[in-house]
Amino acid sequence: MNFIGIDIGSTCAKTAIMDESQTITDTFVIPTGWSSFDAIRQIQEKLTRLGIDPKQMKCVSTGYGREAVSFADKKVTEITCHAKGGAVLFGAEKINLIDIGGQDTKVISCTNGRVEEFFMNDKCSAGTGKFVEIMANRLLLPIEQLDEVARQKTEELTISSMCTVFAESEIVALIGKGTSKENISWGVLNSVVRKVKQEYSKLHDDDRPVYLTGGLCDNPYFLELLSKSMNRTITSCPRARYAGAIGAAAAARQMAGF
Repeated sequence: MNFIGIDIGSTCAKTAIMDESQTITDTFVIPTGWSSFDAIRQIQEKLTRLGIDPKQMKCVSTGYGREAVSFADKKVTEITCHAKGGAVLFGAEKINLIDIGGQDTKVISCTNGRVEEFFMNDKCSAGTGKFVEIMANRLLLPIEQLDEVARQKTEELTISSMCTVFAESEIVALIGKGTSKENISWGVLNSVVRKVKQEYSKLHDDDRPVYLTGGLCDNPYFLELLSKSMNRTITSCPRARYAGAIGAAAAARQMAGF
């Protein structure tokens, strides 16, 4: 028996498939695009090609577009699913999670997959994946290259504006002055680090291990900058960007009595 978790985010739609033993057997991601319904149709087609009928399996949806997944047996908030996904991925009894999503940044304290405390930045795109995407586009860089370009910086540049719109204007001015892409890229990542650190400071820490999930978890230099700024080691894993979907799959498995 397979269990399906679907996380419809603002930027990407992630799917995780889990078996009865809680082993993650497959994960995949597609762009959400302008329509959650179109993304869901593509997910159904992908599952069918994998030999899985989502209407015959327990399925839980999460993310901002979770209500659009008509065949889901249950819709669960992303905070709850991230806590469950963190427990599956990292296994620690007491952990703190930092999730940098497309439209919000979440910090969560959890024990054995249960949420104890959380805060999220959902009033402004500063410090989120959308902020990074907009700044990378302004620099004519793919997001996945921003990390390595920033590593080559020759000056630690501070982007003072925390608002995305004003920060973009600030970057345009820096480009006009001839500031290098390397230094601006470092400033962009450092701006996200400062915003995440500010949000994380609201949590009760208790010296718990801290893990990064979301779209920047594959960026090793960003992890270095975040760890240095917070004066502790922040770690991640290859499937951490799927934490919400994995937690949703775990919730589906629990619904079936496993």
